[in-house]
Amino acid sequence: MRPSRATLRTVLLLLFIGSLGLIVFGFTLPDERSAEANKYIGSGTVAIFLVTMPLFLLLESRNKRIKDYLLNEENILKMRENEAKKRKKSQKLTK
Repeated sequence: MRPSRATLRTVLLLLFIGSLGLIVFGFTLPDERSAEANKYIGSGTVAIFLVTMPLFLLLESRNKRIKDYLLNEENILKMRENEAKKRKKSQKLTK
């Protein structure tokens, strides 16, 4: 059984908040414990960028086609058509 999307989002949020907590805790340690503070700050940063962010990207890009997000000839033509439609709509509204 796969976990629900809401469960995964909750886990990601807890990971993110925990990582931010490590970073803030590292900055609040006194200067005498700077080596330990650097470890907390570094581990929080690693957790955000090497664990939480890739998991977030995997969660949000699930069931999406990469082809829709590539800048190729077909998508450029679609964008131009959409812009032309928007211009026509805005011209009708201003008249």
